[in-house]
Amino acid sequence: MRKLALSDEILLSVEKPARYIGGEINMWVKDPKAVDIRFCMCFPDVYEIGMSHLGIQILYDILNRREDTYCERVYSPWVDLDRLMREKDIPLFALESQDPIKEFDFLGITLQYEMCYTNILQVLELSKIPIYAKDRTEDDPIVIGGGPCSYNPEPIADFFDLFYIGEGEAAYNELLDIYKECKSAGKSKRQYLEQVAQIDGIYVPAFYDVEYNDDGTIKRFLKNYENAPDRVKKQVEMKLSEAYYPTRPLVPFIKTTQDRVVLEIQRGCIRGCRFCQAGMIYRPTRERDVEYLKKCAFEMLSSTGHEEISLSSLSSSDYSKLQELVYFLIDEFGSKGVNISLPSLRIDAFSLDVMSKVQDIRKSSLTFAPEAGSQRLRDVINKGLTEEAILGGATEAFQSGWNRVKLYFMMGLPTETEEDIEGIAVLSDKIAREYYEIPKDQRQGKVSVVVSTSFFVPKPFTPFQWCRMDTPDEYIHKQKLLRSKINEQLNRRSIKYNWHGAEISELEGVLARGDRRLSKVIYDAYRLGCIYDSWSEHFDYDKWVKAFDENGISIEFYNCRERDENEVFPWDIIDAGVSKSFLIREYHRAKKGVVTPNCRMLCYNCGAKKFGGGVCVEIQEAANEG
Repeated sequence: MRKLALSDEILLSVEKPARYIGGEINMWVKDPKAVDIRFCMCFPDVYEIGMSHLGIQILYDILNRREDTYCERVYSPWVDLDRLMREKDIPLFALESQDPIKEFDFLGITLQYEMCYTNILQVLELSKIPIYAKDRTEDDPIVIGGGPCSYNPEPIADFFDLFYIGEGEAAYNELLDIYKECKSAGKSKRQYLEQVAQIDGIYVPAFYDVEYNDDGTIKRFLKNYENAPDRVKKQVEMKLSEAYYPTRPLVPFIKTTQDRVVLEIQRGCIRGCRFCQAGMIYRPTRERDVEYLKKCAFEMLSSTGHEEISLSSLSSSDYSKLQELVYFLIDEFGSKGVNISLPSLRIDAFSLDVMSKVQDIRKSSLTFAPEAGSQRLRDVINKGLTEEAILGGATEAFQSGWNRVKLYFMMGLPTETEEDIEGIAVLSDKIAREYYEIPKDQRQGKVSVVVSTSFFVPKPFTPFQWCRMDTPDEYIHKQKLLRSKINEQLNRRSIKYNWHGAEISELEGVLARGDRRLSKVIYDAYRLGCIYDSWSEHFDYDKWVKAFDENGISIEFYNCRERDENEVFPWDIIDAGVSKSFLIREYHRAKKGVVTPNCRMLCYNCGAKKFGGGVCVEIQEAANEG
């Protein structure tokens, strides 16, 4: 029986002790002494968030299927346990074996959100691993970063030994095979890094130096190890239905953010929204075979006991076999009380029949994402939605019995005007009016329209990566304007308005497009007490400002200027598939309000064709047949 790393006294004194004991249903159990490689997978946020992350579930199973490897997990301790671990000098430990992280060969950290960067330092420090990669010895674990934020690894490059750019199914086994060879041959960590740097998708920051211009922009990247690649090409798993998918996912003892079975139906997105990083970096779009998905659904529901299954995709409506899959899930599991969750559906692609069948199982609110309040601005961002389609979709939903709608918008988008902001209020009111067009005896009570606005943050590898970002003062002004415009609407009592914090968004913007000079800022902010910055109750803007000031680094330099089209970006060292020339073309089209067709309608030569599969091949084959 495992001995827990924390005493009963400590466990009973912290919130949700189940976060730290492991032993969940479907947890892998191995003898740590019987394996050659010990790998700890980390999500640098609280347990409930990390346990909901599909990527870790996939990698966890892939690595544990290797007889020579034991993959375990660790999450950021919540603030109460963080304090106790420091007071009592308790090293951070893995959930499975309860062994200290420092005893592992690898610590793999998932980088999902820039506001978790200080939590990375928390994990390293509590693990007693030197925070800076340059200070680590042969006895310390190799620290790997992966996930969407690794597409601009530079702000945190100094803390990592290497980054894995791309999808884990593609090359993680090769990464471990080489480690095993190096370990048995007595090779050093440096020799291992030199060897794995030859694999596509592996970026070793220590092999590159950065030279700056007098104005603070990057002049060039200089290799200090001659065999390092000039650019790091992302890894892509092209055959998703042949890749491993975890049909026995971990089931926690406490409620998590995504307390359900998650079935990934495809990767990538054909739509090309110009603000969306995921839609660009996960190209090309690849689907999983529908028969494979049906089989996975059976196995996952059986192995977990969950009562809900969610279809995961950036744009579920674009999955070519969506109706077949949904009808199958409803027919097989609907009578058993299993709810079918359909996130990421486009409002203009709703099937009334599918909606009605899903509603029969369990009602919930519907979520639409128009993103912008005016047609002009929706064209700028390439959203490809007309007001007619939005209102038509809402009407169909109301007629099918829904009376609660969530609407997501962004403010601060490029070229935005006050008329665009007012358009959010007007469109919300029009949606409420559609509900009251239904005869009173057919309505389900009063309508509820929940409007949420986040602030546009320019991200790497998007057509808007050259854009300036609004300041917090500008954002707050726009919030107040929208609130006043909502209060002018006829159905204002049916409209509720939620908004995202301006200062958190500002910092997210800096970290998203920052360079290596920010590592000292992140380190100093952490030393000042910044952790759990993604949680509004723990975010301390003043401490961050102090860290920037003490390092003589300007937030405005990163956020408040339009980039020159020829500027060298910190992420130019990464080849994400989409070319810079394509992104520039899209930026010019955005300024003109010109919509680019989706990938199935027309290939616009974004660069993803070089991966040789997915929708890129489908449309080429269709064109040849035509």
